[in-house]
Amino acid sequence: MQPIPLNQYVINIRRFDPEPGGCERRGSFALPMPPGARLLDALETIKAEHDSSLAFRRSCGHGVCGSCAVQVNGRNMLACRTLMKDLPHQTIIEPLQGFPVIRDLVVDFDGFFDRHDAVMPYLVNNEPPPQRERLQTQTEQERILEPITCIMCGCCSSSCPIYRADGEYLGPSALLKAARFISDSRDRAGGERLDKISGPDGIWRCHGIFECVESCPKEIDITGRIGELKRLAVKKAFSGGKKP
Repeated sequence: MQPIPLNQYVINIRRFDPEPGGCERRGSFALPMPPGARLLDALETIKAEHDSSLAFRRSCGHGVCGSCAVQVNGRNMLACRTLMKDLPHQTIIEPLQGFPVIRDLVVDFDGFFDRHDAVMPYLVNNEPPPQRERLQTQTEQERILEPITCIMCGCCSSSCPIYRADGEYLGPSALLKAARFISDSRDRAGGERLDKISGPDGIWRCHGIFECVESCPKEIDITGRIGELKRLAVKKAFSGGKKP
């Protein structure tokens, strides 16, 4: 069996040490990697063989949990879904923008999750429960299928210039979560959610730049969904405050 050919890569990582006296710096690592290797494999190789102090998040390794999201050459990606063969041999890895950096590639998601909490990310239905389950038609289920695929990796919010500039803006991820429940035929709190996201820090702060769509690893039309929320909010306003 012939050995697998290795390609040489230079990974430049933006490092940050939170300890007193620590500072921001860049670490450069030369790595021979096989063609099928992922960026996550490269980060794990660096941590195991070059610098055990490197901090980054990972969990499932298969594009489901979203925890390994980083910025790669200026674009937000999941490290587990990014193949080394698709990257230039000189690659810059940075933490997601728009979030406080805890250490190296690890960012603080507390504010991100607080924004999700603000849009009531759960089903609300106080009607007497049926004997078995709350049924949906196939069409009704298809309306929520796309936003359900969101893995809350933060790539969309980090790529949004409004989110990075405005610390109060709910951001595309939280607004997509609101759309998921507002579109759910089983939910009864759509009007209340529309009120929560129709303020100055909600849907009207979205300028339709489409950066969120470009960076979404699940290829969700987030801007389109926010546009639907805007139309619903206008209809609600003209219908005397009732959910359309």
